[in-house]
Amino acid sequence: MDDLKILAKKARELSYLHHGRKITFYIPGMFYYNGIRGNFPGISLTGKSCGLNCDHCQGKLLESMIPVENPEELLNIFELHKSNNFAGFLLSGGFDTNHTIPLTRFIPAIKKIKERTGLKISLHCGIIDYQTCIMLKEAGIDQALIDVIGDDDTIRNVYKTDKKVSDIIKTIKNLLSAQIPVIPHIVVGIDYGRIVGEYRAIDLIKESPVNMIVFVSLMPVPGTPMENIKTPDAEDVAKLMINARFKMPDVIIALGCARRRGYKDIDLWAIECGVNRIALPVDEAVAKAKDFKLFIEWQKTCCSL
Repeated sequence: MDDLKILAKKARELSYLHHGRKITFYIPGMFYYNGIRGNFPGISLTGKSCGLNCDHCQGKLLESMIPVENPEELLNIFELHKSNNFAGFLLSGGFDTNHTIPLTRFIPAIKKIKERTGLKISLHCGIIDYQTCIMLKEAGIDQALIDVIGDDDTIRNVYKTDKKVSDIIKTIKNLLSAQIPVIPHIVVGIDYGRIVGEYRAIDLIKESPVNMIVFVSLMPVPGTPMENIKTPDAEDVAKLMINARFKMPDVIIALGCARRRGYKDIDLWAIECGVNRIALPVDEAVAKAKDFKLFIEWQKTCCSL
């Protein structure tokens, strides 16, 4: 523990050197935080359904999103909610057997919404080819969020597809070639709570010109095969954040919203490690940031913005 504290302090000081003594806390649109809801809602383009039903989620994480199943419904959502003063929205949905969200038919609607509103549009995507990336760029997508899995066996065991790590890296290259900023996410413990490909994922991300990385952690979602899995220890998450900071000092590091609720140790370690952003921080983490005399800002969007 003492050795980890020493490493965390070094990572924190490196973060302050490159990014300043500040932190931003986020309230995403799918959640309430102390009675406040964010203004950046999540929208599932596949409604409540998911073609893969991966063991860690089985579509249940879609339930907090606004469901749409066709382009007309997507357009209607913004007519119904245009008085809510959204800052933007996150497009997501269930993956099909090709490890992707069926995006193509929604692209004209996305473009119309962008032209009419100018809202920020984030896309949580799976595997995408270059031509689709070009169309998404032309439609006005502002950024793409992608889960970077660093182990082929994990993809096969958890996602039940034959896709490879190389397919994920190819998608990142496609998005960047289309000039869409990429925000890689690492799901710590995605392989049934074990740390398997996470360090390799960091190394792979380091090879791409990205300016941000988001760490999230396996959540024991009720009703899924992983509901009783032991989630990664906070120290395991801290070690990964430290590793990423030492390898990518210029990159913004965030602790995202998809993590075990109420497990304050992860948040506290994130402050110790000098992360730059935290979604839905526990009160103790906010207090620790104040103890560290950090300049604190709050934002009601996804932590990727």
